[in-house]
Amino acid sequence: MPPASPSTARALNDRLALRLLQHEGPLTAGQLKTLTGLSRPTVADLVERLQGSGLIHVVGEAGAERRGPNARVYGIVADQAHLAAVDVRMNSVAVVVADLLGTTLAEAAAPIDAAGGIENAVGQAVGLVERTAREAGATRLHSVGVGAPGLVDPTTGELRDSSGLPAWHRRLVVALQERLPATVLVANETNLAATAERRYGAARDHDTFVLVWLSLGIGAAVVLDGSVRRGASGGAGELGFLPVPGTNGLPSAGSCDGGFHSLCGSPAIMELGAEHGLSVPEGADLHEPPAAALVRAAVAAGTPDADAFLDALATRLALGAASVAAVLDPGCIVLGGETGHAGGPDLAARVQDRLAPLSPVRTEVRASTLGGAAILSGALLAAQQAAQDALFPSGT
Repeated sequence: MPPASPSTARALNDRLALRLLQHEGPLTAGQLKTLTGLSRPTVADLVERLQGSGLIHVVGEAGAERRGPNARVYGIVADQAHLAAVDVRMNSVAVVVADLLGTTLAEAAAPIDAAGGIENAVGQAVGLVERTAREAGATRLHSVGVGAPGLVDPTTGELRDSSGLPAWHRRLVVALQERLPATVLVANETNLAATAERRYGAARDHDTFVLVWLSLGIGAAVVLDGSVRRGASGGAGELGFLPVPGTNGLPSAGSCDGGFHSLCGSPAIMELGAEHGLSVPEGADLHEPPAAALVRAAVAAGTPDADAFLDALATRLALGAASVAAVLDPGCIVLGGETGHAGGPDLAARVQDRLAPLSPVRTEVRASTLGGAAILSGALLAAQQAAQDALFPSGT
């Protein structure tokens, strides 16, 4: 392989320095030299280049405790680009606007009333994004990451039409692209959540794992060797359609009824709770899905009925986990979404105990540390990556 040209080498060095400044925080030229392994003149040149391009600036000084001039500390110019993350739920939208470093500047959430038609619902959602951007002081959004339920075509990046999802979902993505002067990236919500769990949450020490998403519905994200695997059509991880024993039926191409969803979806969990004499307690968080509130209360109660409910739920979850382990051998399964987060280590331990006798491979089961917030975190990471790829030198 021929050596890189001087211009390509410079771009690669600049990109390396920017990545270090992003992940390690503000650094001196001496610290950049140590971390990159580059020579002092090379680091001096790249610092001058990056300052000249407006990507970094002096944010302070270091070395007041020693003799001689203080060393300048350099940081990324965070307002070089503003980003947004959008979490599209069945009947609501949540938005976060941040700077290039991912620091939150404004956030908002609102229900979406679809009674007035598709365009009215879309107008409510896009309006929320625009208002939140203005509150953050962002005159222009560079990149917008959108997390949505359903299938996303891995080739075109479009949200595919799916039965059971509101019609305004697909139109929203198009409207964001039309009304915002920004790069709009849409991804399946569970895949984004897995990205966030790997960066910030329960899977920080795993390059290979499966996130089982437990919320109003059921899904999964497959991460192998550090990469999210979406499948040929974007349908990898449709765990709700998995045929499992105990459902008195089989799923079909158009419905997950009879599949794993019938055992562990939100309605099934509520029915299971009722069978054990449990219900959502008064005073529960109204923003939390009922199934998550029920599981959270059962974990806190510690009564015989609550324990029996959690054991029964863990037995059901272990059926799906056993199929995942047998096919993928991920080594780690994270119970995510609001319900997985609500169950915490207690529910995860119960599932692991019941999974062990069913699977020939050892699989650790962990609880999400991010819960439903993982979608926005993952969408923001996607927007941040897109902006950095566009702004940071690429060497091409």
